[in-house]
Amino acid sequence: MDLEQAEAALVEHYPRLVRLAYITLPPSLGRHRRVLAAHAAVQRALPGQGALVPAQRTPDDRPGGGYAVLRLRVLTAVLAYDRRPAWWPGALPAPRALRPGLPYVHGLRLFPRSGGADELALEQALSGTTATARAALVLHRVEGLEDAAVRALLAEAGATDTGPALRTAHRLARTVADRGAEGLLASDEFDPCLVHTRPTDLLRRRQRTRLVWGALAVTAVLAAVLVTAGGDGSAPAPVVEATGPAVRTTVGAKALNPSLLERAPAQEWADTSRVDYSVWPARGSRTGDKALLGRALRVWANPARTVRITATPGTGTVPPEKPPRLLYAGESDGSVVVLLHEGLRVVRYAEPADGKGAPTLDFVRTDDADVTTGAALVVSRTAEAARYLLAPWIAESTTRDLLRPNAPAKELKVGDDGVTDPVDRPSAASGAGCTSWPALQLRSSTRIVEKHAFLLTDLGDVNPVHLTYTPPPSTTAPPARQPREATGGPALLNWARTACSLGEMRGQGVRSVNNWEYAQQQLPENGGRASWVCTRADTWQGPGNVSIQLQLPGSAPVVARARNTAACSRFGQHVLAGASWKAGSGQWYLLAAGSRLVRSIEATGGVRAKANGTTMAVRTGKEAHADLRAKLATGDTLAALN
Repeated sequence: MDLEQAEAALVEHYPRLVRLAYITLPPSLGRHRRVLAAHAAVQRALPGQGALVPAQRTPDDRPGGGYAVLRLRVLTAVLAYDRRPAWWPGALPAPRALRPGLPYVHGLRLFPRSGGADELALEQALSGTTATARAALVLHRVEGLEDAAVRALLAEAGATDTGPALRTAHRLARTVADRGAEGLLASDEFDPCLVHTRPTDLLRRRQRTRLVWGALAVTAVLAAVLVTAGGDGSAPAPVVEATGPAVRTTVGAKALNPSLLERAPAQEWADTSRVDYSVWPARGSRTGDKALLGRALRVWANPARTVRITATPGTGTVPPEKPPRLLYAGESDGSVVVLLHEGLRVVRYAEPADGKGAPTLDFVRTDDADVTTGAALVVSRTAEAARYLLAPWIAESTTRDLLRPNAPAKELKVGDDGVTDPVDRPSAASGAGCTSWPALQLRSSTRIVEKHAFLLTDLGDVNPVHLTYTPPPSTTAPPARQPREATGGPALLNWARTACSLGEMRGQGVRSVNNWEYAQQQLPENGGRASWVCTRADTWQGPGNVSIQLQLPGSAPVVARARNTAACSRFGQHVLAGASWKAGSGQWYLLAAGSRLVRSIEATGGVRAKANGTTMAVRTGKEAHADLRAKLATGDTLAALN
């Protein structure tokens, strides 16, 4: 890996690396110094930048991509932060030479946003553990590494207590099972790239300034250091975001002027090659209410503590650098709502229509939105239903229940302002309690694309999720099929058995979900026909999560999962999974199925068997466990998803 590749990887994954460093660093530093130290550790991780990486191979000699190399260098630096050499006196702190140099910030103190009670409880629990345990929790729950990979990475970074640290990480994860460690660690509480600023103690700063003028040069240097480490003030806290080596304020006077909001011409969407939120015209009954628009911009720029703020993973909440685009301003379901589009995100501002209560801000990513993923936004949401603002290119709107694939779609009325009638929200229950799953079925105008119908569903974010379907391979083995719209009969039948699992993806910034029916298998003992379906959820942030469902005649269990993977996408077109199945006779079988290019499947471990083709069924005991591998037509070997 050369320096240019390393720089590209650092820029792409900078927030991810800084979060890892921030959580791993000692909480005793205080949030201000932890923020600075985390950024310093990442910025110094580039080869040749002075990062602390003792006795390891150079990046060019290491396997894996640039991100893995940078992650190792960052871990090595932050784990060594308080490590003392064997010869160093135990009563003294670790020498500064072993610590990453801080980017100094004079006159300001930085700290991430404060979270809720769950985030505070996790922060307190983390403060009582070792740096290795904190790193293990992030690597396992956020990075998605298996236990063995976590231990190996920590050991390579210089940690010696990897076993106890991993056990501690699992214990911490269990204590926050209600919300999940992944969600808490991904919150703003642990995001050093999204910080508040406050001045240091202004009175003490004035006193120190007087001392500087009358002291020697060494005293002046000492005073400057003390100013940097001063106490918290009480001035209002502008929001800043650190997305790279610099921390910068992003509020400008023009960006907060409601008269300068951008507005697209009403018919621009029909006369452009770019069909996304940037061509939505401003709609709603209060697009001329400058007082309302001004409030929305000011709350965005400097939200009070009472403002409830939500953001999908990877979405910044910093103020706009230039005037955003106005999409909507009006009243809906007892709220006054403003929708704004700025670059890579949409912001929803809402305040109670009666003026009683605090406003809310919701941020979602929208980069690379298109005809389908940019077709609707949630204007208002109650406990039972949601109203959508539809894109100007939507010519027909209906709703359907995904659990009733044979029922016809129902007409959905849309007002002159583009806002729909209420649409029932999907069930919050799972299993037998999931009795319906509403979805929007929209059709785009022939002015941009001919007869293009598609499905969207509500997963709790401002932008709904696009649902697609990939049919099984045909017997003639054509080229791999691409996802298609899930509006046909086979697609609707398939989604009827999968829809209730969508509830697990709520609030995760999901962009689209595809059901890929990658194999079909005849069950032993005339047990009927089964389908193997890989459900892939792609997020706006980039990573995707998959689950493998074995759709049996009477049930459809999930038999494998993987996080942050390319599997079941155009970059991971090969997949293999297995499951235990009990026949009507009581006999247990090991079932396995692979995708189109699988030529043979082999089981080892507790079950030893081999079968040619894309499927396998072997008699086993109830508790039998096996390791599955497949041989591809290319000659490569494919391991099964766990």
